[in-house]
Amino acid sequence: MPASHTKTGRRRAPVAAVVLLSLPALPFAVPGTAFAAPLPPSPGASGSTAPGTTPGAGAGASPGSSTSPGASASSGTAAGATPGAGASATPPATMSTVGGARLGLPGTQAELGSGAPVLPKDLTARSWIVADAENGDVLAAHNAHWRLPPASTLKMLFADTLLPKFPRTTEHEVAASDLAGMGAGSSVVPLHKGETYSVRDLWLGVFLKSGNDAVHVLSAMNGGVAATVQDMRAHAEELRALDTTVVSPDGYDAPKQVSSAYDLTLIARSGLQKKDFREYCATVKTSFPGETTKTSKNGGKKSRKTFEIRNTNRLLAGDTDVPAYPGLAGVKNGNTTEAGATFTGVAERGGRVLLVTVMNPEDHGHNEVYKEAARLLDWGFSAAGKATPVGELVAPEGAAGDSSAAGDAGTPTATPAPSTEPVAAAAARGGSGGMGVALGVAGGLLVLLAAGVWLVNRRWPLPGSARRGKDG
Repeated sequence: MPASHTKTGRRRAPVAAVVLLSLPALPFAVPGTAFAAPLPPSPGASGSTAPGTTPGAGAGASPGSSTSPGASASSGTAAGATPGAGASATPPATMSTVGGARLGLPGTQAELGSGAPVLPKDLTARSWIVADAENGDVLAAHNAHWRLPPASTLKMLFADTLLPKFPRTTEHEVAASDLAGMGAGSSVVPLHKGETYSVRDLWLGVFLKSGNDAVHVLSAMNGGVAATVQDMRAHAEELRALDTTVVSPDGYDAPKQVSSAYDLTLIARSGLQKKDFREYCATVKTSFPGETTKTSKNGGKKSRKTFEIRNTNRLLAGDTDVPAYPGLAGVKNGNTTEAGATFTGVAERGGRVLLVTVMNPEDHGHNEVYKEAARLLDWGFSAAGKATPVGELVAPEGAAGDSSAAGDAGTPTATPAPSTEPVAAAAARGGSGGMGVALGVAGGLLVLLAAGVWLVNRRWPLPGSARRGKDG
């Protein structure tokens, strides 16, 4: 397809619709950094409680208990970005009650029945949540609606908003203006001006390398950063992610740019309704187009080699001190000065799919955000069916009875067609190398009901079964 640099006009992305393949997913990791030039905050943007050291996330709660905020004395030198100094570490006394009254309370909220394990005692995150991705039950939470800087986890909202707008095969030639406005130290793929990339390439750059250059190029295709921010704000409202204020589409630290563990979990759940979103966030490594060069050989002909990029999510790939989490299938990690480390993940075990979000651990040890997320997932799988939910993940506005739902990749569809091809196989055909995608469909995808209505009423299913794939 010939390269072009025609920017598309902005149009509002439809609220994601639901066909569900089972989760794809997988490994490798370098810390995800989010940077980019911030936009000025919009009037009325919600304020942020500035980051600082975090209160302890909860000593193991005994059955039937709801623990209040506890202070953690843990401190240390951050192995990476450290939260902004001098900021309050105390959650607001009043927070949103979207999803249930208890989710608006500060401190740890849990209702453990007989036989339920206690919560991990060594959690230091300022905010976290564990939820059932299929029925929306919030199993436990800590300061769930605390508005905090999100770092690159905000890229989940960027992807969920823009993915439906451009077919993955569309090609785009990068102009210098596309890359303008990124802050010093931005994470990059890297992309090069004058080179042509497919939309699929760009999304892999966003998810695997947390590339702010890829975010800015896709934003340029969408009419610019300002237009993209407005689209993201509108989509956050549709999802009822009302703690979220978008200022920069890539998650770069910016005044008043905030989200919450609750909102990031809602956003991830929405994104995972899209096949492409699942594939991209689950891809471990892939070959990426490099820069075109001329060589003295072959008469000075131009050549363009590829290079490997790997996913920065350490629970997908594993690291020296963090093993790959069994059954993990994405979603996104982040790390900035103000946000500290942030992470949202989804995992499947025994036919149950859980979502976890962890924001800004006070313990700044190496890979701490992943370690705390893994402990919460372990607890969630053990506690499921034994803990009484303390809230729920709400469905998007207008979801119930919405007969104009979009298709699996975000494009309208009238007659959904089931598929039995594993996502891992589709990813391999698309060129992802090595461990391309970790999880595939086991038993085909779930089809839309009633010609495309949202599956709500507390049953908004993700794949019920997934398996770890092999190299391919």
